[in-house]
Amino acid sequence: MPLHRTTFQAFTLKTAKRIAVTCAAIAMTGQLASAEEKSTRLLHKNQPSQNFYGLPGLIDMPSAEALPDGQFAVTLSYFAGISRNTITFQATPRLTASFRYAGTKDFNIGGFVDYRDRSFDIRYLAVREKRYMPALAVGLQDFAGTGIYSGEYVVATKTFNNPLSLPGTIKVTAGVGWGRLADGGVFDPARPRFTGGTSGSNGGSPSYDTWFRGKASPFAGIEWQVNDRLGLKLEYSSDTYDREVRQGVLERKSNINFGAEYQYSERVRLGAYYLYGSEFGINAQIQLNPRRALNPLRVSAPRAVVVRPTRKANPEAWRTDWAQSASAPTQLRDLLMPELQNQGLKLYALSVTASSAELRFINQRYQSDSIAVGRAARSLARILPPSVETFKLVIVQNDLPVSLVTIRRSDLEALEFQPDAADALFAVTGFGDATPQLVGEVRPEDATPKFSYSIGPYVDPSYFDPDKPVRADAGIRAAASYKFAPGWKLAGSIKHRLIGNIGDSTRTSNSVLPRVRTNGLLYSQGSTTRLSQLYLSKQWKPGNSTYARVTAGYLEQMFAGVSGELLWKPSASRLALGVEANYVKQRDFDGAFGLLDYTVATGHVSAYYEFGNGYHGQLDVGRYLAGDIGGTVTLTREFRNGWAVGGFFTLTDVSSADFGEGSFDKGINLTIPVNWFLGKPTQRTISTTIRPIQRDGGARLIVPGRLYEQVRGAQKKALSSDWARVWE
Repeated sequence: MPLHRTTFQAFTLKTAKRIAVTCAAIAMTGQLASAEEKSTRLLHKNQPSQNFYGLPGLIDMPSAEALPDGQFAVTLSYFAGISRNTITFQATPRLTASFRYAGTKDFNIGGFVDYRDRSFDIRYLAVREKRYMPALAVGLQDFAGTGIYSGEYVVATKTFNNPLSLPGTIKVTAGVGWGRLADGGVFDPARPRFTGGTSGSNGGSPSYDTWFRGKASPFAGIEWQVNDRLGLKLEYSSDTYDREVRQGVLERKSNINFGAEYQYSERVRLGAYYLYGSEFGINAQIQLNPRRALNPLRVSAPRAVVVRPTRKANPEAWRTDWAQSASAPTQLRDLLMPELQNQGLKLYALSVTASSAELRFINQRYQSDSIAVGRAARSLARILPPSVETFKLVIVQNDLPVSLVTIRRSDLEALEFQPDAADALFAVTGFGDATPQLVGEVRPEDATPKFSYSIGPYVDPSYFDPDKPVRADAGIRAAASYKFAPGWKLAGSIKHRLIGNIGDSTRTSNSVLPRVRTNGLLYSQGSTTRLSQLYLSKQWKPGNSTYARVTAGYLEQMFAGVSGELLWKPSASRLALGVEANYVKQRDFDGAFGLLDYTVATGHVSAYYEFGNGYHGQLDVGRYLAGDIGGTVTLTREFRNGWAVGGFFTLTDVSSADFGEGSFDKGINLTIPVNWFLGKPTQRTISTTIRPIQRDGGARLIVPGRLYEQVRGAQKKALSSDWARVWE
């Protein structure tokens, strides 16, 4: 993606501060761990170190290793005026993906003085290391950027334990690189490389015609992990930094790089190096695994299942004439409500007969709905008369009864302390779709929470401004909602900015499309107090496996109008289908109630699919805010504890030239559950979307309360992935 003139000194100072602050934060978090946890805070034997590009590797060169499956890593590196900040995710056991934001001082190409560059990498572990076989990986570096860092490689790595009676392990790496990794190529090209690259263009599009073409060069290196803390690295680099040398960014005197790294904690590794015979460099590696929380989740122990007396021992307790009383459902409801409340659940509706009961409840505490189902079943076993054998449990999300979980009370009693109790209970549990209405139900008077509000601080970040890579506004946000009937909600929020610099940007839009997003700066420069949202919504279930929503009002910062959605999602199906239609008008820049002239009809047909093992796919096809037509593909990996990392891209009938910088819309979604940090059960999450560039093409309306994310978490596929927690 194109590079820009900037004040580089400020950038490098901010980078150094970010390295220090981030490492300090992780280190302080580690102090909350127990003594036992502290003793294990060392480099795992299967957790490779990372290079200056944020990938498993030596110093500047890659290795053929992969991070532990699901690992999430951040690398901050600096040398010779070159700063690289990389986010890396081990998307599958073999596939590694990275996004990088780099800056180079005095890198004068195309009339710019200092440059910043955004790029994506991907690599595949083709062969795992075996006793006599090295690991083998194939990688694409900066495969969809400006071409400044683009290169390809094939690399092998072999590990030797205690070689020559030396302590620790030694990893030997050797490979062949193309492009950036072969500026001083020693192999004649079988196929010439397209020399134009994408530098100076809009960038963002894969440069298929350059991959594995042109000159090729070997590289190699050794990494010696002396002990659990200390690591030493030596490499022969094939990157000549030809353009940087010509521009005077650095003086390259040697192909040899070497350095030392220190494993400060399980999650933080620090390194210092001498590179290319002339430069000193530093590197901070921060590795987080979603499966290993900073503070392990601690949930209060559940109460044991109350086992009924046998009919023979107490036949009186098994009488069913209680069910003939008109007041019985109300009495049982009143007994259940405090019991459920103690478990972090809220009774929404109850229907009982002599032999069965259906409980509809709201999960107010747990990230895992399986925990909520298990505790609701225990509560029923504690309160309901012995004759009630069948428990039907329905989690309600925003007045939408989602899926039906049917558990026999006798199975609950018999399996609690059995080996593989979760698997055994799952095998005899029924899953289905909840009906829109519950016959013979009784509800508490406050089944639908009527009024709620929150007041607190907010921070709105803005990334990748060419003048300042990170900008932010901060202030106070007040939000409120009122549910005056089941399914109906009136909600809104107001922000008052106290400090910030997003509006200080002098960037102007050169978009040739309707400016549906690129005029975002004008909204930031508007009033310090602004109406973020104000809308009225209604959602309901037309059928057992269909859901509907209508929303009208000020939907987001830039648009107001009306939105309608219909979703088909059977509980037991991996597939869901939805359709959404919107008619909106652009809001005035001052953040009040005014509207501008631009009006657009936009909408999408969507397909959602659960591939299993936490992988989710989504395809949206339709018309976007700028009137362009196309589709968005999203692939997300979700972990049982609520972590989710995903990527998306949008292609429409807008050409890359008309789209502008970046060529097409793309980005990364990240969601982290707050309980991962706190170790206490809560449903709150932290979510962000990282886009290399936000343009007008492929821009979709932001609508509060889209249906799919509301309902899928309480359905069979989501529950089954986390069912082991039903006994917690």
